[in-house]
Amino acid sequence: MFTETRTRSLRDRVLRSSLVDLLTGPHGVDRYTELVTPTWTLGEARAKVVAARRQTPRSVTLTLEPNHVFAGFRSGQHINLTVEIDGRRRTRCYSPASAEGSALIELTVGRHDGGLVSNYLCDHARPGMIVGLDSVGGDFTLPAARPRRILFVSGGSGITPVLSMLRTLRGEGPGPEVAFIHYARSAAEACYRDELAAMRGVRVLHGYTRDTTGTDLYGRFCAEHLDAALPGADAVFVCGPPALVDAVREVRPDALAESFVPPTFSGAASGGQVSFADSGVAVTDDGRPLLEQAESAGLAPESGCRMGICHSCTRRKTSGVVKNLITGAVSGVDEEDVQICVTAPLGDVEIAL
Repeated sequence: MFTETRTRSLRDRVLRSSLVDLLTGPHGVDRYTELVTPTWTLGEARAKVVAARRQTPRSVTLTLEPNHVFAGFRSGQHINLTVEIDGRRRTRCYSPASAEGSALIELTVGRHDGGLVSNYLCDHARPGMIVGLDSVGGDFTLPAARPRRILFVSGGSGITPVLSMLRTLRGEGPGPEVAFIHYARSAAEACYRDELAAMRGVRVLHGYTRDTTGTDLYGRFCAEHLDAALPGADAVFVCGPPALVDAVREVRPDALAESFVPPTFSGAASGGQVSFADSGVAVTDDGRPLLEQAESAGLAPESGCRMGICHSCTRRKTSGVVKNLITGAVSGVDEEDVQICVTAPLGDVEIAL
């Protein structure tokens, strides 16, 4: 009976939504309700910034109030956040620091050299700003069966997904033995330093890489750092720059890892023709990923992380040979989906864009 009631309720909501969309024309009801309140939407997940706290000189911590469309996330996952900059919608992915199931979403965005969205948010984010939320994903998550002894390792703004895991665990009550290592340039740039220091039952160590005043650890992650934090940890989770991830995996190859720093590509131009078939635009390959070449040609394809994580830039390759710049895999299969942010052409290529 309960299942039938829920099914009828869902059916009725879908029918009402469809009818309203028909009556409001091609733009749908969301284009009208947003004129009253921007987060009143039936189909688009959005959030209002209710607080913007700059806890370090190179970051901003945003507290977001999502609308009812947003379906939540698992601790450690990432969310595509969209913000309008100079009249264009720009999307990047960020991992919440808030615990799984929280009513509000907390994001800490670090400033990056040349980072369009991150730097805009650091400089301009304010209460009342409306942002888009989309494409929750990622398998950097806690296992259902919690390990007994867990080590979290983070660097810079990579602290957010592992802090979300830690907050989630603490909300569950007594549980695993936990240690936390965080690397930052200095004590002043260490996000959440006061909160971590106040957590009882969590061994917290900091490694400051430029101004070492007050540091607990010197140099990059190594076996000695692991032993100082939690020797014999059952599980290790690391998020941060690729160099940190590599260092952790040298010691613990089984570490579950994620990195949100875009990889650097240095591919050679093939000289082939890249055709963006849907737009009628063609360019000569210059060796960069297809996303960058499309943007240079004046196109504005949807994208998110720009590092092969979120899949929001996936497009259909109809012909030609391409190379995945992260894995090195080469494919000449026609009619296949590729992530254009990390895919480069090898000769003539046609993309449905």
